[in-house]
Amino acid sequence: MTDTAHALGTSHTFWELVERRAALTPDRPVLLQDDRTLTFEELRSGAERAAAGLYGMGVRPGSVVAWQLPTRIETVLLAMALARIGAVQSPVIPFYRDREVAFALRESEAAYFAVPGEWRGFDHTAMAHRIGARGVFEAYDSLPDGDPDVLPPPPSDGTDVRWIYWTSGTTSDPKGVLHTDRSLIAGGSCLAHALRLSADDVGSIAFPFAHIGGPDYLVMLLLYGFPAVLFEKFALPESLEGYRKHGVTVAGGSTAFYSMFLAEQRKQPGTPVIPTLRLLAGGGAPKPPEVHHAVVREMGVQLTHGYGMTEVPMITMGSPDDTPEDLATTEGRPPEGMEIRIVDGEVRLRGEAVCKGYLDAAQTAEAFDEDGFLITGDLGHLTESGHLVLTGRLKDVIIRKGENISAKEIEDLLHRHPDVGDAAVIGLPDAERGERVCAVIEAVEQPSGASALTLETVTSYLRAEGLSVHKLPEQLEVVDALPRNETLRKVLKYKLRERFSGSATPAP
Repeated sequence: MTDTAHALGTSHTFWELVERRAALTPDRPVLLQDDRTLTFEELRSGAERAAAGLYGMGVRPGSVVAWQLPTRIETVLLAMALARIGAVQSPVIPFYRDREVAFALRESEAAYFAVPGEWRGFDHTAMAHRIGARGVFEAYDSLPDGDPDVLPPPPSDGTDVRWIYWTSGTTSDPKGVLHTDRSLIAGGSCLAHALRLSADDVGSIAFPFAHIGGPDYLVMLLLYGFPAVLFEKFALPESLEGYRKHGVTVAGGSTAFYSMFLAEQRKQPGTPVIPTLRLLAGGGAPKPPEVHHAVVREMGVQLTHGYGMTEVPMITMGSPDDTPEDLATTEGRPPEGMEIRIVDGEVRLRGEAVCKGYLDAAQTAEAFDEDGFLITGDLGHLTESGHLVLTGRLKDVIIRKGENISAKEIEDLLHRHPDVGDAAVIGLPDAERGERVCAVIEAVEQPSGASALTLETVTSYLRAEGLSVHKLPEQLEVVDALPRNETLRKVLKYKLRERFSGSATPAP
C-alpha cells in the first residue's frame, strides 16, 4: 500500500475519507457509468448537497434510513450523503421482495426508505406502501437537494454503528449485521492492500452496491484514487461494451463471474475478451482450482480470490505476487490486524473489520466465543506460509454412515471434468445411511449424439481421480442451471435439497 493510501486508511469515518481524497485529487474520476463521469470532488459536493436535502426532510444523525437501489451513481451519492449526516443506513438488495423487505424495515425500525420507483418491471414504490414503509422517497435518478450550510458538523467517531447489512436468508429470516465506518474501512483497506492496485487502474462494480462488497470497493477507490465502472445490470455479452469502452483493468465479483467471462473468452480463443483486462478478483463463494487455472491459461490474466462474508467484508485475499499454487488452492492471507484461529477445524475471526454483532442480541451472544472471536461456521486450515485453505462449511459436511464427507472436495474434482460446467454436492436424507451424497451438475452443451453424463460415468471418473469409495455420489441430477442468488451468484443449495430430497434413492 502506498504511503498516501496508508494515511487515508487511518480515516475515522467514511466522510473523512471522502473529504481527504477530494482534497488530494479533486478532478480525477471516481465513478463511470455509460456516458457519465463523477469526479472525487463531485462525489464530495454532490453527497453534501444531497445530505442537506435529506436533512431538510428530517433525517438526523442516528436516523435509520433504509435504501433499496440498483448500482448507480445516485446510489453511491446517497450512501455518502447519509454518511455525511451520520445517519444509520440499511442497504437492502434490490431483488428482495415484500417478505424480506418488510422484515428488514421492521427489524431496523427504519424511519425512511429510498426506492428506485419502477425498476426492471417491478414497482418498488407500490411495494413500499403495501408493506407500510415509513418515509418513502424515490432516489433513482435524482436526490434531495439543499444548501450544505444547514448541516451540523460531520460525525467524528468511526466506531458507532452506522450500517445494518442483511445476510442472505435461506430457509429462515436474514440477520441484521451491525457495522461501523471503521469496520468497513478496515475491510476495504485489506482488499486494496492485497490487490496491489494503482491510480492507473480502472475497476468495476458489476454486483449490487447494496451488497457488503459495495462500500468495500468504494474504500479501495478512495484510498488509491482510481475509478470504477458501475453496471446497473450485469449480463454477458451485453456488458462487455462497458468494460471495453472504459478500459477496465480489474474485473470480477465471484466465481460465477469468472466462469461467465471465461465462457465469453472461449467463443473467440486467442482474442482477449477485454483487451485492457489484467486481473480478475473477487470472493464470496468457493473457487475450484480448475477455474483459476482455466482463467489464467485461456484469458491470459491473473486471478486473485479472497474470503469474506457480510459479518467480515474482507478476511483474506490472494495477492498478485502469491505463487500460482497458492492462488489456485487457497483464499490468500489475512492482513495485519486480522486474527484467524482454527478451533476443531472451524475458522474463527477477530479484528477491526469484524462486525459489532447483530440486531438480535441473542444472535450476537451465540456468534462470538469467550475470547471475542467470531464463529464463522466455515471449515479450513492455515498453511505454513499463513495462507488460508477453506475445506467447506459445517452445514456442507455430509455425514454418511457416521463418516464426514466434504462436499467441496467432490465439487473441486467434478469441476475438472470437461463435460461439467458447474457442480454442487449436497447431502440428502436417507433412512439407511443418515445422508446420501448427491451431485447436481450443470453439463456442458454436447454435440448431437454425444453421451450424456450418468451416475456410472461420474463415479468412474471420481474413482480415477482418487476419491475414496465411501465419498462417491450415490445420486446424480443434471440440471439446466443451478439456482443462484442475485448478488454474487452463489449457488443456493437449500433449493437443491428441497427439490431433490424426495427423489428415489439409487440402489447401493
